[in-house]
Amino acid sequence: MKTKHFIKMHGLGNDFVIFDQRVDNQEFSKEDIINISDRNKGIGCDQVITINNMAGTKTELIEFYNSNGEEVYACGNGSRCVANLLMKEKNINEIKIHTKEKKLICSRVSDDIISIDMGKPQLDWKDIPLIEDPKNKKIQFKIDDIILENPKFINVGNPHIIFFVDKIDNFDIHKFGPLIENDKLFPEKINVSIAEIVSSSKILLNVWERGAGKTLACGTAACAASVVAIMFHKCDNELSVSLPGGDLNIFYEINKNIIMSGKTELSYEGNFEL
Repeated sequence: MKTKHFIKMHGLGNDFVIFDQRVDNQEFSKEDIINISDRNKGIGCDQVITINNMAGTKTELIEFYNSNGEEVYACGNGSRCVANLLMKEKNINEIKIHTKEKKLICSRVSDDIISIDMGKPQLDWKDIPLIEDPKNKKIQFKIDDIILENPKFINVGNPHIIFFVDKIDNFDIHKFGPLIENDKLFPEKINVSIAEIVSSSKILLNVWERGAGKTLACGTAACAASVVAIMFHKCDNELSVSLPGGDLNIFYEINKNIIMSGKTELSYEGNFEL
């Protein structure tokens, strides 16, 4: 069997297995991704990331796969981890990351703290996407006697639904996450966030990622929740987003780009037998 070198990294516990395809291009099947991501039998991760050369160029193209084997087009923490690797390789402090969805400018703030420009959020229901305009539709999800309602929808390279609540601990993301992710309203499924405002400059966040489940951190969810907090809850333009794995810093001015920064860490390297 063939073995493939990998690098394991994480951003606040949101962990990734990264394969460099620029020299040794290996085709990964959906089953391969699932096996690699398996925390009992494989390496274990939230997402698998491949670094590729764009066709006919030496420009890197980054691809992301959730632990269920499905490809996604955005991952903020994963992009920051890859940016850190590539900047160290090239001995530079700023780099443009190419994904299938957009170009992302990343820069080194200090040591392993990496900043990324996530671009502008999309708020139109067709861009999320939803199957219908939610404007005149009462949307709520109930488990036992607990109700989640009045969500906001946003796309920051992938789709998000965000609920702001008075007490985040009253809502079990393990129960609400899969229920909402797979609701028929979302033709491409959706990432689910439950948030609580601590102060005008800080929010708490729990995230259920589509195709991955509950994660210790999620960069795009932190961006999405921050945009909602700033636009609809009068929070400051610069927010600390506290996730189970740690804090991310988000800066957003309405109608401008979202800037996210936080720590990235190398866990270990090794070889995996496919």
